[in-house]
Amino acid sequence: MTFNDIFKSGFLESVTEFSTIDTLLGMLFGLIIGLFIFMIYKKTFNGVMYSTGFAMALVGLALVTTLVIMAVTSNVVLSLGMVGALSIVRFRAAIKEPVEIVFLFWSIAAGIVIGAGMIPLAVTGSAIIGVILLLFANRKLHENPYILILNCGDESAEEMAMRLAKKETAHFLVKSKTVNAAGIELTAEIRMKDTGTSFVNSLSAIEGVSNATLVSYNGEYMS
Repeated sequence: MTFNDIFKSGFLESVTEFSTIDTLLGMLFGLIIGLFIFMIYKKTFNGVMYSTGFAMALVGLALVTTLVIMAVTSNVVLSLGMVGALSIVRFRAAIKEPVEIVFLFWSIAAGIVIGAGMIPLAVTGSAIIGVILLLFANRKLHENPYILILNCGDESAEEMAMRLAKKETAHFLVKSKTVNAAGIELTAEIRMKDTGTSFVNSLSAIEGVSNATLVSYNGEYMS
């Protein structure tokens, strides 16, 4: 093949035959794997705000990638043009959670593998990835901490509140302390012994404690 052959219409129009059944089968598995990724993302999501748009984009991304790879593998010149076209694409959407990158690459990789005709690899690999993500997402390595905010009128009330809080919690660590004319504001990270929060009522009942607030905190979206 000479260099001039590249510009011949016969070369440009040479497309490897693919049947309608193969196309429909590939798109069907792309949809199935995309929906599976969608379900895993929904089950394992533990961020602040769940995005339905991002979850649906995972399904669409698997389908679009499958279609693109089918087209690329059918024509050599088309594959070169597709590489050039995709190189100018820029994604402006912000990634809110690091794990979202995993799902994006998973959806793209599944579409590539299905489009290349390796459907068993896509199914087996996606099943393994899904099981691993489910196991690690639902496994609690430790209890989530809480932030306890106390407003005390004087040092005596502060000492009594801290003594009670340390007694009723498994972990107590002072994070900040502010003293002004209105009194003392104490912020502490605590870990509960159990699910009960009745000790907060006891803290607020201490003479000199004007306010006791308990806030859930996972260390990811609060500073």
